Formats: sequence, structure tokens, C-alpha cells
Amino acid sequence: MRETGGQAQQLVVDRVLRWLRVLRTDLCTLRADPLPPSVWLRWLAHGVVCLAALVIALTGTAELMDGGALGFGLAFPIAAAQGGAAALALRRPLPAWWLSIGATVAGAVALHGQVTRVDGSGFTWPWTASGIIAHLFVLLLVGLRVPTRVSAEVLAITALVTYVLQGVWGASHYQSTGVVAVALSAVVVVLGTALRGRREARAELGRQTTITEEERNRRALLEERSRIARELHDVVAHHMSVISIQAQVAPHLVESPSEELRENLAGIRQNALEALTELRRVLGVLRAEDPDAPDLVDRPGTGTAPHTPQPTLDRLDALVENTRAAGLSVQVDVQGTRRPLPSGVELSAYRIVQEALSNVLRHAPGATASVRLVHYLHGLDVRIVNSRPTRTVAPSPGAGHGLLGMRERAAMLGGTLRAGPRPDGGYEVAAYLPTAPPGDLDQVSESKDGTA
Repeated sequence: MRETGGQAQQLVVDRVLRWLRVLRTDLCTLRADPLPPSVWLRWLAHGVVCLAALVIALTGTAELMDGGALGFGLAFPIAAAQGGAAALALRRPLPAWWLSIGATVAGAVALHGQVTRVDGSGFTWPWTASGIIAHLFVLLLVGLRVPTRVSAEVLAITALVTYVLQGVWGASHYQSTGVVAVALSAVVVVLGTALRGRREARAELGRQTTITEEERNRRALLEERSRIARELHDVVAHHMSVISIQAQVAPHLVESPSEELRENLAGIRQNALEALTELRRVLGVLRAEDPDAPDLVDRPGTGTAPHTPQPTLDRLDALVENTRAAGLSVQVDVQGTRRPLPSGVELSAYRIVQEALSNVLRHAPGATASVRLVHYLHGLDVRIVNSRPTRTVAPSPGAGHGLLGMRERAAMLGGTLRAGPRPDGGYEVAAYLPTAPPGDLDQVSESKDGTA
């Protein structure tokens, strides 16, 4: 039983020591806790608090000298410390709170002789009116900027000091202000803590909104890349199928082919077939989220049915006719010699024109558009320009990621894309899509102003 009692006492002592260490960490600090940054509103708040601190110092001095019968040499330092604590709390709230408590205790001790006299005037004690106002300023700023636990500790010590002065030490002839001071302090601390919690909640909401927007943009980027990959699957699969067929036919085009040639061609065909199999698996993964996507090739931003051939610039006339049927006046200008282009370039150019014209229909009602294609020796220049809209733009339900998809298509081919408003109020989308690998482009210097 003795060991159990000793262990319980040791446990209590450990908890008290731990609590004292927490108090020392929370309250015995000189760290700065400035107000949140703002523009003129911050300086307005600073000016109001500093003016209040000056008023507290002056009225507190007069109050201690007239009602408390203290000399100027004692009344002014006490009142100045209380007013200075309110100003100091703007930058260092916890040291300001210690200064306010110390000034209050010093004032209570200095006034104790007056309030214990039989002929005393019944002066307010242990808190003076100016001391209460100054301490409330300090507690409000403490509650606004320190954690809730620290605010609760500050309030508890304020109540404890008030109890010791008024309840334990006490006096005989005075007007009690302890209960009023503690009650108002509790209200101010709760108000400051609530305002601080609201500010932190708004800041956290802003951070979460930013994170959500970034995640939404990232998801849109990944979805657009996935859609581009689905469309390019047919292009790559076509080339692999051609390689496989050519490898199968090649031995029949050579008279008495050697065994090594047969083996090499068989290996090429086998590798091509395996690559096709892997492509189908990858495409299955990419289409797994929406396997039943409808065939809406002529509508940008939609899924592509598994067996629909990918569009090329040969279908540009049909696209323009469909756009004109929707009410948009479109002019087409093709310059340069039309040469066979890589399938990826054909597909990307078609999709860029398609998306740009769709944006004109949605965001520029009443405008006219022009499509200009310039074929160069090692690239294709695509330019879509629309005039100023003549009617009010209606809100669009789209996700607004069309430009993102166009940039991804151009970047995938090593090209560039520029989009932005024009001085006349219209809009322009300009893309350059190289038709040669990047290594070949480094060796070829070509001016777009030259003849294709």
C-alpha cells in the first residue's frame, strides 16, 4: 500500500511538473506575433490601438493621482506601463500581457494602503478602470494571435492573480472590480479566439481551394493526354500493321531468299505483332474509365469510338461545312504544296482547327472566322482567327480546357502554339507543327517566309 501511495504521489508530481513546463514554454517567451499583413487597414488598427494606449496612460495617471491619492512619480509609471502594454501587444502579445499583469499588481500594492484606511474613499481595487480597459485590449490581441490553449492559460492566470489580490490578500474599504475584470476578460478572450479561429478557417479554405484547383487542372491535363493517346493509338497501330504485312510479304519478293533473311523478317513480323498486342492492352487501360464512349468525332473534347478511323486534313472541308451549317462564316486558305504528312501531324492539325472553331461558336457569337494552313518543307503552320463578337457572350458550360488540349498536341510533336486576343477584339490561335523528328530539324534551317 505504501508503494502504491508513493507511486500516486510521484505521478501527481510528474503531472504538475509537466504542466509547469508547458506553461513556461507557452508564456515565458519574447516571440513576435504581428498582426496579419494588410494595407491601410493594418495601419488604421495600429493607430487606434496606439491612441487608446495614450489615452489609457493619461487617464490612468489622473485616476491614480485623484482617486487613489498617489504621487505623480508612482502613478505615471503604473499607468504608462498599462498603456504601453496595449501598444506592445500589437507586436509581442505575451510580453505585453506580462507587463499588464505586473502593472496591475504594482498598482494594487500601491493602492492597498489607501483602501485599508477607515476613512478611505472606496477606490476601485484591485483593478482600476483604466487598468481593466488596457488589459482587455491586451487579451483581445492575445486571443487573436496565439493558440487557444495559450489564451486559456492567460485567462486562468489573470483570474488567479485577481483571486489572490482580492480574495486572499484583500482590503477593507474599496469597490470590488475583480469579478467584473475576470468576466470581461473571459468574454474578450472568447471573442479573440473565435475571430482567430474564423480567420484560420478562411485561410485554410483558401489553401484547400487552391489545392483543389491545382488538382482539377492536373486531372484535366491527364485526361487530355489520355484522350490524345487514345486517338494516336490508331496511327501507331496502322504503322505497325504495315510493318508486319511488309515483313510477311518480303520473302516472296526475293528469289531464293536465304534462311537468315527469312529468320530476320520473321522476327520483325513477330515483334510488330507483339507491339500491336501491347498497344491494344494500353488502349484498353486508357478506355477503361469510359468503355462505352459514343462516337462523336466531329465534336471536340469527346471520346472516340474504338473502331472509328482518326480524322485527317482530308476531312477539313467536311468540318468547315458542318461549322458553316451551325451559323459560323468560315474562310479557308491553304498555301504551299500539299505533301503527305505524318499521321500524328494530320490528326493534331485537324483537332486544333476543330477545337478552335468550336471555341469561336461558343465564345464569339456573330463573329467570322478564317482558317489558314501553310505547308512548309519541314512543318505545317495552322492559324485560326476570328473577328470581334457582335452579340453578348452567353455563359458556356464547358470545362475550359480546349487550349490545354491544343497545347498538349503541339508540344507532343515538338511544335509551338500561341493563343490570345487580337487588338481588334478578336482572337487568334496559331500553331506550328514540325513534320520531321527533332534531330532532323536541328540540321535543317528553314525560313517560314520562303517558298514551300
